[in-house]
Amino acid sequence: MALSVSRKNILIAAIAIAFLAVIGRLFYVQIIEDKYRINAENNALKYKVNYPARGRILDRNGEIMVDNKIIYDLEVTPIDVQPFDTLAFCEIFNLDEEFVKERFDYYRRYRTRIGFGSVSFLKQIPGEMYDKFAEKSFMFPGFDAVIRTAREYPVNSGGNLLGYISEVDQNFLNTHEGYVMGDFAGKTGMEMAFEDRLKGEKGYEIFLRDAHNRIQEHYEDGAYDKEAIGGSDVMTTIDLHLQAYGQQLMQNKVGSVVAIEPSTGEILAMVSSPGIDVSQLAEINKYYSELINDPYKPMFNRAVQSAQPPGSVFKVVNGLIGLQEGVLTPDTKYPCHAGYQVGRVKLGCHNHVSPIDMYQSLMMSCNAYYCYVFRNIIDNPKYGSVGEAFDKWREYVTSFGFGTKLGSDIPYELAGNVPTRATYDRLHGKDRWRSLSIISLSIGQGELGCTPLHLANMCATVANRGYYYIPHYVKYQPGETVDSTYNVYTTRHYTMVDTTYFPEVVKGMEMAVQGGPGATARAVAIPGITMCGKTGTAQNPHGSDHSVFMCFAPKDDPKIAVVAYVENAGFGATWAAPIASLLVEKYLNGEISPERKYLEQRMFDANLLYKVKVK
Repeated sequence: MALSVSRKNILIAAIAIAFLAVIGRLFYVQIIEDKYRINAENNALKYKVNYPARGRILDRNGEIMVDNKIIYDLEVTPIDVQPFDTLAFCEIFNLDEEFVKERFDYYRRYRTRIGFGSVSFLKQIPGEMYDKFAEKSFMFPGFDAVIRTAREYPVNSGGNLLGYISEVDQNFLNTHEGYVMGDFAGKTGMEMAFEDRLKGEKGYEIFLRDAHNRIQEHYEDGAYDKEAIGGSDVMTTIDLHLQAYGQQLMQNKVGSVVAIEPSTGEILAMVSSPGIDVSQLAEINKYYSELINDPYKPMFNRAVQSAQPPGSVFKVVNGLIGLQEGVLTPDTKYPCHAGYQVGRVKLGCHNHVSPIDMYQSLMMSCNAYYCYVFRNIIDNPKYGSVGEAFDKWREYVTSFGFGTKLGSDIPYELAGNVPTRATYDRLHGKDRWRSLSIISLSIGQGELGCTPLHLANMCATVANRGYYYIPHYVKYQPGETVDSTYNVYTTRHYTMVDTTYFPEVVKGMEMAVQGGPGATARAVAIPGITMCGKTGTAQNPHGSDHSVFMCFAPKDDPKIAVVAYVENAGFGATWAAPIASLLVEKYLNGEISPERKYLEQRMFDANLLYKVKVK
């Protein structure tokens, strides 16, 4: 008997505890935790989204590259729409009545999915159109103008670099949380790379509906409203006016220019030409089809996406490897008789004095000299085989950043290509190739492929006498970003060549600009500035050769390293060298000296588009 009473008491106690738990939970959900009540009453509430201002993009000096302007979108809540004067509505927005009919047919077809929600009706309404609507908005219940911001550009500079924003699509929504249809996001360039910093955070206001679905007062006097939080500004390393000047120089040419501050790895300018005008960025939907179908591919950032042979500027790397491997000294002399020939293998060269030493070989850009140097590297008897020596050569080359993505913060950066032993086993048969089989690598041709960013980084490495910082275009400050992010761009990356050898190639590059007869870049010397440079003419099997030039200045305290790569333009000294040297002078002096104004004008006026074969 006692046992059954005990069981009965336990059962009663258990039921009482369960009941109290349910009551407590209901009290918490219904009285204390209002967010559940807000969700449950969703059909009785209307959310009005407030969009944040996107962060601005600034240059290294704080000048505005990308700003915001106020625009208006027209939204409609189909369930709130009542019969309205369609003709008057269409007159305000300059619409065809058929367009309005089609939209509402769509809303009726998907009314279950839309429910009490709002959908976009018109995008980016001009201010005067908004004013007309605001005066007569009472005539159109269910329609509401939403304030948003759109991009504007004070200076026509850096279109490809900045990138554009556009409305998100389903593919984007599938891979990005926190966005809904109708939101905008960065799709290319800096806008995409720094979307998380620029986008801000949406806010909202909550309104009550009455029994007739009419909007009443703020819910709970706005206690649950959320303010929009504007995006953060991004300060870049770009010099706005240097960037604009580079675009002027590259107008009507195909190629790119990259300028780097060697002491930091900060990108001062990055021009891809032909490029996107900022007026087109502001209305990308209007111009997208035109841009994407342009045979010159203006949306293609050649500075990081075009892997081409480096040409003769690569002789600097082979010279450094030769010095490190002990198969070359600065005083080593080799002959050149209009080129280098062994049996049926021949690489031509221009006429110059012979024999010459290493300094003169860089000054005059001698092909034959580097054929000798390269063969001595690959046929070095200290290695067990040609393949083993080649593997070592490749290690040296990749230590300069070639053949890999440098790790910059620029979207879609290509790794380029440095061939492997397997490449030549496939082309010539396993272990059936020799130094002569790959002799074109001696002058930066063959299977080598690198972007202008790779070349600019190599130039900065030489300017620093043996190390580089990863190129980047956002100005990072200690404490401003995550330490690990900041440290990535402040770490020195040394090559496998000892730093003691770099001054030797610097001397040769100085002679190429400042030297006497035979100096390939003598014509682009800058008055009062000791600039070091190296010309290049990259062979192109698909048309005219590419014009290449790399330089840095001043020699003993480098502030800027520049590479110009002008496709199908011919000799490096003719086009790339003047463009790069003018950019250097503009950056260091702020203006072009009177005696070089003719050179500047020639670059401005030149139209080389006809040289480029396009489909």
